[in-house]
Amino acid sequence: MVEYHGGMQLHLGLQMGLHVPSVKLREPPYDEQGAVVMERFANGMRAGALTSVTWTKSSHSNATGNCVELARLPDGSVALRNSRDPQGPALIYTPDEIAAFVAGARSGDFDGLIG
Repeated sequence: MVEYHGGMQLHLGLQMGLHVPSVKLREPPYDEQGAVVMERFANGMRAGALTSVTWTKSSHSNATGNCVELARLPDGSVALRNSRDPQGPALIYTPDEIAAFVAGARSGDFDGLIG
C-alpha cells in the first residue's frame, strides 16, 4: 500500500504542527500477463492504453490499412480505433450502440456516405 501526503501540504502542515491525514492509494488490478486492468473507459482515451483487449478488423479491409478496428472491453462496451493510428484515440460505445450501427450498415442506411 502506498501512502501519499501531498508535498507542499505535508510541509506546511508539519511546520504549523498540524496533523496531515494521509491518502491511501490502492494497488491497481493486474491480468495474467501482468498488465494493469483498467476499470473505467472513456471516449477519446488512448487506444494504446487498452493493452488487454483483442482488436478485430473487417475482412473487407484493404492492404493499405484503410479500416477501423473494434475490441470488446472487460465492462462489455466496445472500443473503436483507426487501424492507421493504433495508439491514437479510441471511441467507446455500448453494445446497444454498436448493434444499432451494424443493423443500419446491413440495411444500407449509410450507403450514401461512401458513394
